[in-house]
Amino acid sequence: MLSRRVFLFTFAALAVLSAARAAQPAAPNVILIDSGERPITVAITADSPALADLAKVAFGAHGRYQLAAAGAQFDLRFTAAGANQVRVEARQAGALRLAETAAGTSQTNALLRAADLAVKATSGLNGFFASRLAFVAGTGERQDIHSSDLFFNPGTVQRHTQDRAATFGPNWSPDGQRIIYKSNPTVLSWDIRVLNLAAMRIENFFVNKNGGSFGARFSPDGQRVAMVLSGEGQQEIYMSPAASPARPERLTRSDTVKSSPCWSPDGTRLVFQQTVGSSPQLHLMPAAGGAPQRLVTGYSYSAEPDWSRGDPDKIAFTVQEGRNYQVAVLSLSGKFTPKIVSKKVPHPDAIEPAWLADGRHLVCTGKAAGVRVLYLLDTETGKATRLSPAVLGECTQAGVWGP
Repeated sequence: MLSRRVFLFTFAALAVLSAARAAQPAAPNVILIDSGERPITVAITADSPALADLAKVAFGAHGRYQLAAAGAQFDLRFTAAGANQVRVEARQAGALRLAETAAGTSQTNALLRAADLAVKATSGLNGFFASRLAFVAGTGERQDIHSSDLFFNPGTVQRHTQDRAATFGPNWSPDGQRIIYKSNPTVLSWDIRVLNLAAMRIENFFVNKNGGSFGARFSPDGQRVAMVLSGEGQQEIYMSPAASPARPERLTRSDTVKSSPCWSPDGTRLVFQQTVGSSPQLHLMPAAGGAPQRLVTGYSYSAEPDWSRGDPDKIAFTVQEGRNYQVAVLSLSGKFTPKIVSKKVPHPDAIEPAWLADGRHLVCTGKAAGVRVLYLLDTETGKATRLSPAVLGECTQAGVWGP
């Protein structure tokens, strides 16, 4: 069982994180309009500086909004309504458009949920401010599974593993109570494990005695798990019930390497990467099995797909452009041609996209030599906002959960 010392950051670490966050300059409120839309201007007030500051951080990072001191289209007012509740009022030209109280796990979480209500009321977009992240963080050989809220607010960052094993690819269960990931407790062993947040313990999900285990994802209803295993040839896609993974069903059979399976929002299909020649390409297949169909992306290297639940027509993925990597988005219906959306990320490489709930924003990793940072990326305007603080070391491989 995880000890409380392992499960939570120490108070000293949180103090350092808080100080580092306070020392960081505020994100510039410059909206990069590439899509032809006009920004929604908002003026934000609150009954405490802490609530006002957090609301401004959230809306300042959202590519659809621009903060304004006066003359805004909407005036947003946030008021503490209890230890874990925040009331939001939105007025347009003086007329009340929204008045609602949001409850959360803390006042910080309640403020973010209230801000999500304001986003829905003023733009029609789904909110994502109250999302949670699972990610890998650390330096050198000490890289562990962590979680936090979207903005890494002090008190929300938790380290969940400390077992001297390499950890990779954390992904949430739909209820937000479990994180599934792969771990190598020995040099020759790769296992799939589940972090049970409610019970505060790590559980073995699948121990592959005949080969390796290379990542897994829960289905949208939480009843099944798609995973990549070796042992019967190449890395293949397998499926198992989430409650009984002992004998998973093999879905693919070929001499090519497969990885990164991701579910469609309705749970009927999988998208994954499969090697074609010497480079990965995206493929679709029914979740029940069947012949994979290659997705035409226009890029010779297409990997790390993530299917948007906010807009099921979109898949984000990583492409190679020259010597570097970028995040691109494709439309399954052909509404638009595949396009690179990460040019404003201030690092040579942008990789590992993970969609947020609005089908517009995602979290990705900005990568340079010895540096990995998590960014919030608006795929419509290109606006990129740093999320992970330097005190955590390298942060990468984000998985997103949203209420």
